[in-house]
Amino acid sequence: MPRWLVWVLWLSCAVPSIALAQYPDRPVRLIVPYAPGGTTDIMARTLQEPLSKALGQPIIIDNKAGAAGAIGTGQVAHAAPDGYTLVFGNNGPSAIVPLIQTDVGYDPIKNFAPVSLVSLAPLVLVTHASVPAADVKELISFARTQAGGLEYATAGAGSLGHLATELFASAAGIKLVHVPYKGQAPATMAVVGGEVKVLLTTSSDTMAASVKGGKLKLLGVSSAQPSVLVPGAAPIGESLPGFEVNVWFGILAPAGTPAAVIARLNAAIREVVAQADIQQRFITYGCVATASTPAEFAAMIAAEVPKWRSIVDTARIRAQ
Repeated sequence: MPRWLVWVLWLSCAVPSIALAQYPDRPVRLIVPYAPGGTTDIMARTLQEPLSKALGQPIIIDNKAGAAGAIGTGQVAHAAPDGYTLVFGNNGPSAIVPLIQTDVGYDPIKNFAPVSLVSLAPLVLVTHASVPAADVKELISFARTQAGGLEYATAGAGSLGHLATELFASAAGIKLVHVPYKGQAPATMAVVGGEVKVLLTTSSDTMAASVKGGKLKLLGVSSAQPSVLVPGAAPIGESLPGFEVNVWFGILAPAGTPAAVIARLNAAIREVVAQADIQQRFITYGCVATASTPAEFAAMIAAEVPKWRSIVDTARIRAQ
């Protein structure tokens, strides 16, 4: 073999390795698939500076809102798999939206390389004060006496609260009637005012104040274990074995991103998420800062998609 050809072959193998060893050597774009100001955006911006320091390059936050997060998420699905375009995902666009919207343009499993979980938050089960139930078992018993079904509020058709409540009803063997609202705040106020009796959604200051004031009853949390975010609330799974739902947030790269790049990003994220000030700030956002390995995060998404697909198909849930 000619010596020049040997050099060409060597360079073809060596150049990618050198590039990976130097990653990142320019700014990294982190797409937030929502408008500025929401929980996802606030968490991403909280991580921005410490993550930039950990990687040695600027992290550029790029808000790409629309289609319940599918527009920004889809852009990352089809971006170059080089580690310079990432998405700050969550259950919605990274697991649920492709199941209820037609042709979002990406597959939640095939088109992404999960990097790391960033945080978790449970849903909170509350009822109007008039509901004769002090815990989950009593709520289930009461629901079985309601011939027409017990009404529950959600932040909208296809929201995580919608799917989670349908999962709850299926596991409990009860009939619940969906009443969608345009967002979490009006859904919460509907239950506070007694328009609807049940709500399973993320916690909020309004909800906490209403529970403290006796307008709402707190019956449980959807996490497998008691949550520091909702002291004193028992896991729903204690009454319905196996029931577990968490709102999760994490960072994903396009499928095909080199393993060495994923590992570099993962190490930086784990370093940042473990910092005490980050942990405390996330609690104020209603989340628990929680990192993971890429494999753990991938397994979580791989298990979640079929779980929600089953609920979507059974309840015939479609985006409104």
